[in-house]
Amino acid sequence: MNVVLSTLNAKYIHTNLAIRYLRAFAEPDYQVDLAEYTIKDPAINIVTDLYKRQPNILGFSCYIWNIEETLAVVKMMKKVLPETIIVLGGPEVTYDVPYWLERIPEADFIVIGEGEETFKQLLDEIKGEQDWNKVSGIGYLENGKPKINPQRNKLDLRELPSPFRFDEDKAHLSKRITYIETSRGCPFRCQFCLSSIEVGVRYFNREAIKEDIRYLMANGAKTIKFVDRTFNISRSYAMEMFQFLIDEHVPGTVFQFEITADIMRPEVIDFLNKNAPKGLFRFEIGVQSTNDTTNELVMRKQNWSKLVRTVTMVKEGGKIDQHLDLIAGLPEEDYHSFRKTFNDVFALRPEELQLGFLKMLRGTGLRIRAAEHDYVYMDHAPYEILGNNLLPFADIVKIKQVEDVLEKYWNDHRMNETIEYIVTHCFETPFDFFQSFGAYWEEQGWGRIGHQLEDLFKRLREFLLAVRPHQYPEIESIMKYDYLLNQRYKPRKPWWEPVLTRQERSSLYQNILQNPLLLGQDFVNLGLTERDVYKHTMIEPLTMSFIEGSWLKRPTYLVAYFEPASGHPTFFFMESEAAANAM
Repeated sequence: MNVVLSTLNAKYIHTNLAIRYLRAFAEPDYQVDLAEYTIKDPAINIVTDLYKRQPNILGFSCYIWNIEETLAVVKMMKKVLPETIIVLGGPEVTYDVPYWLERIPEADFIVIGEGEETFKQLLDEIKGEQDWNKVSGIGYLENGKPKINPQRNKLDLRELPSPFRFDEDKAHLSKRITYIETSRGCPFRCQFCLSSIEVGVRYFNREAIKEDIRYLMANGAKTIKFVDRTFNISRSYAMEMFQFLIDEHVPGTVFQFEITADIMRPEVIDFLNKNAPKGLFRFEIGVQSTNDTTNELVMRKQNWSKLVRTVTMVKEGGKIDQHLDLIAGLPEEDYHSFRKTFNDVFALRPEELQLGFLKMLRGTGLRIRAAEHDYVYMDHAPYEILGNNLLPFADIVKIKQVEDVLEKYWNDHRMNETIEYIVTHCFETPFDFFQSFGAYWEEQGWGRIGHQLEDLFKRLREFLLAVRPHQYPEIESIMKYDYLLNQRYKPRKPWWEPVLTRQERSSLYQNILQNPLLLGQDFVNLGLTERDVYKHTMIEPLTMSFIEGSWLKRPTYLVAYFEPASGHPTFFFMESEAAANAM
């Protein structure tokens, strides 16, 4: 049989772990080919490629981000290859199976839940007697009515074969994210999450996992993301794996984990701060809400003070970047409560703050009890909420305005010093800045066009001149610093209008050449020639000066030297008074 397993990833850099496990489990009894696409690929292109493969059996891995695009492909495939048996699996079709069988009759079978053994047994029956009653954990139409076979017992994960030993994957390991799991299940019962449905945590064979990681690194994998729902639920296990990754990592590799911050012990963080190379690890932490009532309603246990302790210790260690998640729209969290949640979490200054909106996933407790909070949500994936009894759609629209500028101006780290100064000195709270800027952004229609780095600075300048004109001169000084910090090599034409005339600039350069100590001993040590100064430096007058880690209102000149080989800038500040005395 010609068996093809396919999926539509959200982006090209993503890879699908599920179809690799299915393939590994089915072999060597069956030859299985993989075919990965993205949700941006035209459906006809996907169908054309799959048609060329002429599969007898075609499986699709289904999620909320790809289900609608997948169904379009399935319907077309059944028309061009009507004899092909189409199998759907994955979290999106595991729940409400009768609904999916009726909505997509082109699908011959749905694999429910954990699929490795079920899919293999289904292949056996397709090849053999075709007695579908023998296959546990599948749904199908029988005489036009949904038939669902009971699921089998959970697999012994220690016996699963490696999903990574396929030669065709080697060429892509350095260019794409590699997903790996060391456990399945979650100990928590958060009612908005599908992981809460599976009771208990099961682990893979530790030594086999280590061998997989060695194999992936040896073949060029750069980003390895653990998909365990709570990587640190077992402290001893997490410590063993952290130590292994520190000892055996290949330079340039990054490992990402989803952790529960409030259960992480200080001694674990101390160990990581002392032993982990900078940039080796990255933590993703789901905070979701700091509203105690909300957390109780969604059965989410969270010790906020311990979470703060963990995030703070990790940040102070300076070794590990942190990505913190929020969910807008949880029960009993209105606009003002979410504003507080946002400010509580932003105060921790995570490297990334992800603002998402509640999705009423099939099978979750919140969806089952949606009427209790008057939830209104999208009929089709991703089932995002449109409102509830405390958060009307108008407020959701406002929070979405925050989401857009938060991503561009905080998470992308294009102007860290500028945003830090604005949220600290210019608005009542960080949320108020992002909300005000987000509303202005939408009013100008900027969300519908692309933005280069210069555009982002120009947009912020226009906003600040409209709402904080008296503070703009000081903010502009920091914006210039951030802009130059993000440049590779001396920019030809920055986004601001030049303040100095050519003669004034030349005069300042001559003063610096005659008195290089004006910029300090570090500048003297560079030993720059007159040609170097004119060709590789920029000088700009500022109303602010960066002194001992803080911006102070003090007229100064910023001198940026762009090292020719690397292009990276080094900054020097020269007091305006000192420059004037030297002239």
